[in-house]
Amino acid sequence: MFAVLRAARKSLAKFALGLSLLGLVACDPGALPVGGGPTINTTKPVPVALLVPYESSSAGDIALATSLENAARLAMADLDGVSIDLRVYPTGGQAERAASATSQAIADGAKIILGPVYGGSAKLAGLTAANAGINVLSFSNNPEIAGGNVFILGPTFDNTATRLVSYARANGKGRIMVVNGNSAAENAGASAIKSAISRQGATLAAEQSFEMSQQGVVQAIQPIASKARSSNADAIFFTSGNDGAMPLLAQMLPENGIRSPNPQYIGLQRWNVPASALSLPGLQDSWFAIPDQQLTANFSGHYSATYGQAPHALAGLAYDGIAAIGALVKSGDQNALTVQGLTRNSGFVGVNGIFRLRTNGTNERGLSIATIQNNQVIEIDPAPRAFGGAGF
Repeated sequence: MFAVLRAARKSLAKFALGLSLLGLVACDPGALPVGGGPTINTTKPVPVALLVPYESSSAGDIALATSLENAARLAMADLDGVSIDLRVYPTGGQAERAASATSQAIADGAKIILGPVYGGSAKLAGLTAANAGINVLSFSNNPEIAGGNVFILGPTFDNTATRLVSYARANGKGRIMVVNGNSAAENAGASAIKSAISRQGATLAAEQSFEMSQQGVVQAIQPIASKARSSNADAIFFTSGNDGAMPLLAQMLPENGIRSPNPQYIGLQRWNVPASALSLPGLQDSWFAIPDQQLTANFSGHYSATYGQAPHALAGLAYDGIAAIGALVKSGDQNALTVQGLTRNSGFVGVNGIFRLRTNGTNERGLSIATIQNNQVIEIDPAPRAFGGAGF
């Protein structure tokens, strides 16, 4: 517990916080019209370009690139009756190199771009690919870059917020207070929560933000507690994670009489990460969303058995991209990789559960609702296994 709090205080001192590994980069999407994309010959290997941050100066980027490529090749091996001609292009983690790599990939005959990772890179890759009528499946989770010919595979705030607000409202927690730090990422998360509250017919009971520092969190405790009481909030929806403000919030709010489940703590981030956070008393009986745990475990085991180590947290996105491409190609439709093909309503089954791409370039993913009880993660509402079911 104390190690988590110390790490959180250290992170709060710097507070270069984001809500994901991918970050938020504001930029314009590509310009390919809906329905656009190349035709393909489904009887021959389909050329797919994988853009990953090989040749970066960051060791973390290299490890990520390796894991993404491994996962993509694992997916290719699992395809039934479909052949993919995968070519890997290093981006160095840089937007300009991603654009150059996209140009080279298209010159080499790529029919679709899988990657890159970062938002700025995906933006430039998308603009380059749009000129050639090629779609991009980026590993980013930033909706600001989505649209036209650019799709994001990363989980979005909007999707997570919608799932949690829907569950909360259905379980008697419809008066929701929103608490967020003042950063671009957490403000975006708060906006997603408030939009979900409006769409799902819940009530925005109150909201409170705080400055991104340890002192800022401490100073916000009394205002948060006061508003939670005066607004009769059934739930408090936090944008913060355990790498930032949440351990301190989860310590100090219960000390001031605000403890889950009355009001119910809800997290936009996965509060089971790191595992040591499961011992934090303030996070007991909280709610947050996680991927389909059975499918996630299956993928992790499959990857580890093949490569001798656990996959990177984002590796499943590469598997999902190849799985989606393979499923579409298997249909035998020459228009499988157009926008219309990619956004089929039935979606796809990925390593973390079902998902589908939307015409605005974002995605929907099936998520489970989990809680922490006795320092253990407990699934309390399973992820849907088909679109149109519970959770959608």
